[in-house]
Amino acid sequence: MSGGRAGTAEAECRSVGAELSIGWTLAPCLTRSVARVTSVVMAERTVQLVLHYDGAGFAGWQRQPAERTVQGVLEDALARLCAAPVAALGAGRTDAGVHARGQAVGVRVADTWEPTSLRRALNAVLPEDVWVAAAYEMLPAFHARYSATARRYSYYIGTDECARSPFRRRWEWPVEGALEANALERCATALLGEHVFRAFAVRGTAPERDEHRCTVARAAWRERRGGYVFEIEANRFLHHMVRFLVGTMVEIARGRRAAADFAALLVAPDNTETSPPAPAHALFLDAVVYPQDLYMTRA
Repeated sequence: MSGGRAGTAEAECRSVGAELSIGWTLAPCLTRSVARVTSVVMAERTVQLVLHYDGAGFAGWQRQPAERTVQGVLEDALARLCAAPVAALGAGRTDAGVHARGQAVGVRVADTWEPTSLRRALNAVLPEDVWVAAAYEMLPAFHARYSATARRYSYYIGTDECARSPFRRRWEWPVEGALEANALERCATALLGEHVFRAFAVRGTAPERDEHRCTVARAAWRERRGGYVFEIEANRFLHHMVRFLVGTMVEIARGRRAAADFAALLVAPDNTETSPPAPAHALFLDAVVYPQDLYMTRA
């Protein structure tokens, strides 16, 4: 082989090696033709999972080192089924102890996974305190957090003696003494519309440029056997927002603070005058709402 032809082959070999970013040996390259290598991109499917979970055994939704979290458990199950890491993006970060029966989660998996088969497989390997209630194929543009148009929460309060039963107190807040139903309802009505909820959020958990504005579409207290349930729907929620709202409304309904305080807090610059938040264990994330045109299968 002449020096010129050998130099050409060596240059070609070096070019291919650099393109693939792999180690190479000159001798085989000089004696074999250079093969063109093409990368294979696996086709993906975007799926929305709807989760139920009992928050008692979790340190919240978001994965944390050395803590058991819902996201961590779900991603571990997905990795086991898909033989590769799969990110699970939730619509919201529920706190430690908060439950869900409508948490929405976006995942991208190989298109060999039909939503129904993925749901069955996950339910076969997930622990008993997490359950996939539904799975929908979504358009690739779907984002579990940013595509949501509304979220719904409910909070349970027990006012009778049986509220302290171990079969109820795990999911209710036992409150002693009578609550004035009219006071609760007046507070709930005042929440409707757009407000700045700085007084009902943990300070420092949102960017300073965030105005803490939320638009509440529905807020109501409903009397039920043994107590009350507070139901609220809004376009977004701030950290501890529902728990701060419930804690303050209950204090007003128990006569421990003036009813006028609630309206004042809706324009307050911070949470220094807000009542302590209600306990986490009685709060449920009930549903997350998305535009129907993001669904490839009927929701």
